[in-house]
Amino acid sequence: MNGSLNGVQVLVTRPAAQADNLCQLIERHGGQAVRFPTLDIQAECVPPLAIEKALACDWLIFTSTNAVDFALKAFDGKMPRLQAIRLAAVGQATANTLRLAGLSVACVPKQDFSSEGLLAEAALQDVVAQRIMIVRGVGGREKIAQTLRGRGATVDYLEVYRRCQPDVDPSELVQRLRAGQLAASSVTSGEALQNLLALLDQASANILFKLPLVVVSDRIEQLAQQVGFEKITVSRQPTDAAILETLTTLFSGENSGRSN
Repeated sequence: MNGSLNGVQVLVTRPAAQADNLCQLIERHGGQAVRFPTLDIQAECVPPLAIEKALACDWLIFTSTNAVDFALKAFDGKMPRLQAIRLAAVGQATANTLRLAGLSVACVPKQDFSSEGLLAEAALQDVVAQRIMIVRGVGGREKIAQTLRGRGATVDYLEVYRRCQPDVDPSELVQRLRAGQLAASSVTSGEALQNLLALLDQASANILFKLPLVVVSDRIEQLAQQVGFEKITVSRQPTDAAILETLTTLFSGENSGRSN
């Protein structure tokens, strides 16, 4: 990985419990991580009947590392039964979280770590009459379910967590923006982006719009364009390492990711 962040301040909007790795990477490469969590992840109450229904499925599809973490708590005591079910993950980080729990992963995209990438995999093409449970947070995209139903599968959701707007004080961030101290920001979900703007006054948001923004998907890029961001770069992958690579190359003048 080339380049150095040379002391620049980078806004990190990941949930508080998940920000450490990215912040440490930024600081290890000479930058200053400004923590401002715009999502709070909380466990959702999962009825026992929903767990039993999931354990009777042919496939469980995990949409995020959060989905894995909260599902493992919900499946407490029933972990051995997961070995009999084919497990799929939207990305490598999600797949690795499953593997760390001692579970094998039957399907994960090779490069395109997204709903579309997963749906392109051969293992999910012929799913007629199969029972599939998508493990996710409350709400979210319908792309996977709609596509698999179109292929003849029976698809349900197991929602194991919910995303909330955290109770955070934006005054320090506003001061940094007005003082011209912040050099870039990073956002890893559309909801995190919406919450960020909801927590800022319009004048502060207008300053943020002019700074480089690193996102992890085309969908977030489109949302950022719609709300007013002017300099958006999509990282090559939705990982902390890829976000760091994009940041370092942005500030060293090299090309990384895809800029708008």
